[in-house]
Amino acid sequence: MSDIEEHRKKIEEITLEMIKLLKTRTDIAKQIGDAKASLGMTVTDEERENALRTQVTKLCKEIDLDQSTALKFLNLLLNESVKVQSDGKQTHLSVFLKAKALEEEGKKIIHLEVGEPDFQPPEEVKTALEEVYDKGYGKYGSPKGITELRHVLAMECAGWNKKLDDGVLTPIHTDNIMICPGARFAVYLAITTLLNPGDEIVVIEPSWPAYKDCALNAGIKVRTIKTTLETKWEPSIEQINNAINENTKMIILNSPNNPTGKVLPEKLLDDIIQTAKDHDLYVLSDEIYSEYANNDWKSVLIYNYEKSIVAKSFSKSHAMTGYRIGWVVAEPSIIEKMSKLQSLSLTNVSEPIQYVALQALKANTSENTRIIKSRLDALVKTAKDIGLEFIEPDGAMYLFAKTKYKNFDATKFSEKLLEHGVAIAPGEGFGDYKEFFRITAIDETKLKEGMTILDSVLKE
Repeated sequence: MSDIEEHRKKIEEITLEMIKLLKTRTDIAKQIGDAKASLGMTVTDEERENALRTQVTKLCKEIDLDQSTALKFLNLLLNESVKVQSDGKQTHLSVFLKAKALEEEGKKIIHLEVGEPDFQPPEEVKTALEEVYDKGYGKYGSPKGITELRHVLAMECAGWNKKLDDGVLTPIHTDNIMICPGARFAVYLAITTLLNPGDEIVVIEPSWPAYKDCALNAGIKVRTIKTTLETKWEPSIEQINNAINENTKMIILNSPNNPTGKVLPEKLLDDIIQTAKDHDLYVLSDEIYSEYANNDWKSVLIYNYEKSIVAKSFSKSHAMTGYRIGWVVAEPSIIEKMSKLQSLSLTNVSEPIQYVALQALKANTSENTRIIKSRLDALVKTAKDIGLEFIEPDGAMYLFAKTKYKNFDATKFSEKLLEHGVAIAPGEGFGDYKEFFRITAIDETKLKEGMTILDSVLKE
């Protein structure tokens, strides 16, 4: 018994010493972050992190320590550094909040920073909102969602998985579907329930910042793959393979991409799914912009890969951003895990809104798709006229562009532009792209006015 007590005291001493070292490490990380910010450097240094991983792996062999445990602990430390050094980064959301505050003061703002359709939802939504009380929706319900809605969505998915040469398809049933309060929560649930602290995910940048934010919140290490304008925003399969190690558990895809509008070519998508299979990785595919795809878009559902998770939403397709309703498609075992956390977090998605979504599915949304494409075409033409540099988007509702000026700081430019009544999303919110900014395709009259102001401020 005395031996146990002695060991316990020793563990306590070591633990307290580790906490002190953690405080010292955090302070130094903050100093490095301040220095990086002043020099315009990015937060994450993948090359440096990889070198440290190599040192840790070597040390584990020398001291006979389980390598997997040590690398997970390292990932937690690296994540803390990222959190400390990311304070103050400007994203589309931070610009949006500043813009809303200015509007409350009476200033007119043209919103080119937020990804929100500015047209109304279908008429079916209005009718459903009137019906829902009398229909009796509004009670506690299943955390997976009402059966009627899940069934209709499962039927809709059947039109997506039509690829395999042998014709063998895994049917999608109601138990493959879960309703979520927006696709963002589906992403959060997938990352949080399927991965453990210290695990790693692969994210292809530029990317929607919520993927990294959800991972950081869950203690998951993000390995980023940077794509460029020169490579037409396409990663190479070699880049992806080089980012995978024994702690990698998931790769996140977003096609059409936010912010670039890139649709992954079919051959590249084939290779990515095969790589995921080879390494037994989850594939989390954010497909909320699929209705706004101009080129041949494919869902990952066509691959019948049992570790794929598809996030979808009514926000873009049906212009129902504020209704906060999305859905996820996955194997029943994955749905079961995600639904348990959803039940713990919010019991169930609002039943009245689920009923409204069910009725919205009866609407023909092809006009929404046409409107967004028309606006995107107008945005591309205007951007060309004022000399912006970009790859024409394959879909979504954005243009990710830079100027011809060297050492251009899009974050400072976005702040200056906001003073002139136009809000754009600085590129640093989507990765190491400080010279880029994202513009949203909105109503063409407002878009023209906003782009005229943007052009004049650029020339100042």
